[in-house]
Amino acid sequence: MNRRSLLASAAALLPTTALDALALLPTSAPGEADAARVVRSGLDRDGETHSRGFSSILFKVSPRETGGGLFVIEHENLIRGGPPLHLHHAQEEWFYVMEGRVAFQLGNRQVELGPGDSVLGPRNVPHAFSSVGSRPGRMLIAFTPAGQMEDFFRATAIPHPPVQDASFFRRYGMELLGPAPWAG
Repeated sequence: MNRRSLLASAAALLPTTALDALALLPTSAPGEADAARVVRSGLDRDGETHSRGFSSILFKVSPRETGGGLFVIEHENLIRGGPPLHLHHAQEEWFYVMEGRVAFQLGNRQVELGPGDSVLGPRNVPHAFSSVGSRPGRMLIAFTPAGQMEDFFRATAIPHPPVQDASFFRRYGMELLGPAPWAG
């Protein structure tokens, strides 16, 4: 039986009232529209500000919106520096450069990305990044699953960040491996 005859047969089996009833079913769960929240350019989803010293960080998608499946941040005014070389045991980390030039260390590979370029940092692969252009960079980073990354960024925010040693990183499911290659 070909696809058209299968669909015609299925339609003939459904009474018209059943089709009318299907049209009345809701297309989204109650409260789902409330969860679809617009976060405007340059703004944090909760109206907060976060910084690790080398950029301003805006939370765009919170783990509480995705059942812990995703956490998205935007780095604005990304300057030379960046995080130390580290790895995540349970998260993939996806980077998307929107402005500027950003250098990445991913495992043993170094690569420089520009606007529109992206790269995935798989779990258990050492990585670090830094803006390297003449202008500050801007990029999105997505963590999946979210894990404890939101808590990590809240805990490390300036002006009073804690000592970020190996035990601190382990508390958030990561391993601190050393300084970034361009640190100096």
